[in-house]
Amino acid sequence: MYGDHVHHLLHHLRAQQLRCDTAHRHRRAQPLRTRLGWRLVEVGLRLATPRVPHVPRFD
Repeated sequence: MYGDHVHHLLHHLRAQQLRCDTAHRHRRAQPLRTRLGWRLVEVGLRLATPRVPHVPRFD
């Protein structure tokens, strides 16, 4: 179809731009308070999730 190569080229350029933007963002860009807050949420979820005891299966 006419113009498919243009669509592919635009897609390639946009993907390259997104990769470049992602490379410039660094995990440390988030403030310490935000990282600590999410870490506490993660720990709280782990503590609130009940553990299922491992029961051996004998088939």
